[in-house]
Amino acid sequence: MKMRISYALLLGILLCGPGVWGKVGRADYERADALREKVKDLVYKTKIEPHWFDDNRKFWYRNDLRNGKEFILVDCEKGIRQEAFDHEKLAQSLSEQTGNKYTARTLPFTTIRFSEDGKRIEFEIEKPRWTCDLTTYECKPIEEEQTDQNDSERSPRQPRRSEEQQDKSPDGKWEAVFRDHNLFLRSTEDDREFRLSHDGKQGQYYSSAAWSPDAKWIVAYLTKPGTNGMVYLIESSPKEGGRAVFHSHQYDLPGDAMTSYEMSVFSVETKEQIRVDAEPIDFQGPPRLRWARDNRSFTYHKTDRGHQRVRIIRVSAETGKTKTIIDEKSETFINEWWGGVRPTYLDESDEILWPSERDGWMHLYLYDSKEGKLKHQITSGPWVVRQINHIDEPNRTIEFQACGKEPGQDPYFLHYYRIGFDGTGLVCLTPGNGTHRIQYSPDKRVLIDTCSRVDQPPVHELRKTDTGELLCELEKADASALYEIGWRHPEPFVAKGRDGKTDIYGIIHRPMKYNETKKIPIIEQIYAGPHGSFVPKDWNTFYNAQLVSELGFIVVQIDGMGTNHRGKAFHDLCYKNVGDAGFPDRILWIQAAAEKYPYMDTERVGIYGTSAGGQSSTGALLMHSDFYDVAVSSCGCHDNRMDKASWNEQWMGYPAGPHYQEQSNIANAHKLRGHLMLFVGELDRNVPPESTYRLADALIRAGKEFELVVLPGMGHTDGGSYGLRKRRDFFVKHLLGVDPPHWNNQD
Repeated sequence: MKMRISYALLLGILLCGPGVWGKVGRADYERADALREKVKDLVYKTKIEPHWFDDNRKFWYRNDLRNGKEFILVDCEKGIRQEAFDHEKLAQSLSEQTGNKYTARTLPFTTIRFSEDGKRIEFEIEKPRWTCDLTTYECKPIEEEQTDQNDSERSPRQPRRSEEQQDKSPDGKWEAVFRDHNLFLRSTEDDREFRLSHDGKQGQYYSSAAWSPDAKWIVAYLTKPGTNGMVYLIESSPKEGGRAVFHSHQYDLPGDAMTSYEMSVFSVETKEQIRVDAEPIDFQGPPRLRWARDNRSFTYHKTDRGHQRVRIIRVSAETGKTKTIIDEKSETFINEWWGGVRPTYLDESDEILWPSERDGWMHLYLYDSKEGKLKHQITSGPWVVRQINHIDEPNRTIEFQACGKEPGQDPYFLHYYRIGFDGTGLVCLTPGNGTHRIQYSPDKRVLIDTCSRVDQPPVHELRKTDTGELLCELEKADASALYEIGWRHPEPFVAKGRDGKTDIYGIIHRPMKYNETKKIPIIEQIYAGPHGSFVPKDWNTFYNAQLVSELGFIVVQIDGMGTNHRGKAFHDLCYKNVGDAGFPDRILWIQAAAEKYPYMDTERVGIYGTSAGGQSSTGALLMHSDFYDVAVSSCGCHDNRMDKASWNEQWMGYPAGPHYQEQSNIANAHKLRGHLMLFVGELDRNVPPESTYRLADALIRAGKEFELVVLPGMGHTDGGSYGLRKRRDFFVKHLLGVDPPHWNNQD
């Protein structure tokens, strides 16, 4: 029979550690699984959702409290925070009008609307709308058509901007047509047609029309297909039943020949083809073109394969001649993966904001876009620009995110800054010690700054956008109810890395109940993809690592060398070296933590991860089995030659040299020691499943013991709830040394 737990028993279990009865039983698993639901409503005032009105000079928001809710009004110009109305008076008035009993904290609505003069609010109780005069507190129902429509609180519907390639000319008079491998021009007025290209044929064809804004020019590409290799998947257990289903999709691997594009410009007036004097584009497909205001030239962004050279190239539409405007090179790589800072064109001033790590840190540079001359560096110093948030061209200022600038703080904490185009006037808009998220007012005159850490609940403040000046404190989140049940926040911990100088940052998750006199196994949750940094910095009431730690483990998360956001030298360690995964730093970090907390048992260490984390966790047992004992690896990229070219060539380089083989988990499978469990989703479209299957094959041929869990119907995954159970069972058995529950038994 299924186990049912009363609320009192559940709370008792939450306050006890695993192994209450001398083993890790179902109750321990249920206690861990119940934690997410248990804690979700125990922290108050964690976020602010502003509702702006009065020409964005004011906003209101609702606080959900331990004993109900309240509504707050903020006057941005005066810097005053106060109750939006007298909650007691309104509750009393509503109680009299409706015959129901309401209190200040149990008002029967969740949203309000202020009148333009701020003297009246409207709200909805079930279906009828009500209005309340805030001078007399007279409340009465109103007809729907009498509702005060405060346009400033509405979110106007924004037109969708199509990113699709348009074949019809901007003036609507012409249409570009691709037929018989060539480009034709057809009049939309009388269907006259002109052939523009003549060299298209089987195996090389024209594609991707791009019009100039004045409709006088068409840019198209003679396209030569690459390898276009396929990945094949078998859906063994389709939901509709019947036979297994075969799936396939095109997937470029490192070293594959990619589709290339030779650019030509075609004159609508003369029907002439002008070949562009530039090498073919063999990476990232046809570029987005930016036409000059006179429509006589355009620029495009070109990344060379291998990511060691990035250029802005100008093309004359009339002659096809090219000029390199900006030419960025690196001996390792130029990081263009997943978000971050992108080049920004300033059309009004013919300038470009250009991001570069040329001085060892990601900073902004100002270029003249006509001649490609560097005007000056805008930001500088041993810190990292992370993202541009807003550019004010008339006032020539930039607002951006950065990390590592504030002394004495975790260098991963995000802060927001403002600076002039000339590099002067740098001001921190969010000075508090923590990582920050902001919300601008619609007119960007003020911002709501939310600051938190894993060990500090959010603090919300209202600040001026131009100076960062504090206008007023808004809220401090209340986590007292969370701590009352014995919840523990993760502990930030810092230790020196492999060079003995560089600080390595991570966090420690502990069970809610544990005994410091007994040794506790350690498990690392790893993701070491070079495209980012991954240790949580924001406050959260629940972390997935707790689902593991609550069974009696210390779970750690660490950002080792080779990950992003700490400067070029820190990051470059991953170049042609993804297999390193920062393990020398991670091991030293764990040992330093265990020295401070002797109950952390470095003789029993596990590790788990998904995707790149799956690759690294298996690598831990192949290359560092003197430290790691148990690993669970989900959907890992076990050989970088078998994963997507776009990701792997960015970090491992191009062409695929012998270092790919040297760092392959498959090639090193014979080195396996310890206990390994592999997960694979049979429909994984991110990392081809054969990566895991071939690792399994290599392990079998090497005579190694391991467990393979195939997940029918699943894609790129950690296994979901079933995977979580299997992962925890594996650690319980091999790190705690006890048998997990026998899940096939019903009692």
